[in-house]
Amino acid sequence: DLSDELIEEIAANKAVCRHFHLPVQSGSNRILEQMNRRYTREAYLEKVRKIRSAIPDIGLTTDIIVAFPGETEEDFEDTMQLTDEVGYDSAFTFIYSPREGTKAALMPDRIPDDIASERIQRLIKLQEEKTEQLFKSLVGTRDSVLITGNSKRDDHMFTGKSGRNISVNFENTEYAIGDIVPVRFTSYGKTTLRGEIIKE
Repeated sequence: DLSDELIEEIAANKAVCRHFHLPVQSGSNRILEQMNRRYTREAYLEKVRKIRSAIPDIGLTTDIIVAFPGETEEDFEDTMQLTDEVGYDSAFTFIYSPREGTKAALMPDRIPDDIASERIQRLIKLQEEKTEQLFKSLVGTRDSVLITGNSKRDDHMFTGKSGRNISVNFENTEYAIGDIVPVRFTSYGKTTLRGEIIKE
């Protein structure tokens, strides 16, 4: 569904945040076909190339399903390689679970729970490494942050979303929820950036 026209609009329209959720589900063409997805790994990667070419600092997130019926170790490695190549900001990862009334629920070759669990742990570890690499590269840079509320862990801190949809925590004494403020990123945690408001 990601057309060239939409990519052009995201790149040109300053009201659109630099974030795009582009679900891939699997990096294996064989599994994508089994899932009845109407795209290939190659077509997906071409979409990524186009959007990154138009918007170099775009934040990309995705959905990935592990242990779809019949998924081999080679199929899973295809997913791992694609995840590594794309370098997502973050990924929503799921172990396949059957849904009544779907074709997949009747498929043979269900993946044993221990293998499914081991695979998703490997995928999560890889994605955590990619997220950490990204966060490390962002320390020292700045972005506009939309204040969304108080930090859940510290009443003296506010939380917000950066232009590429990353959660940011920072001290705040003069702004309100809904304000957009310039923030310099100073450090990071596992899933969030930490920063300080830039006084201009």
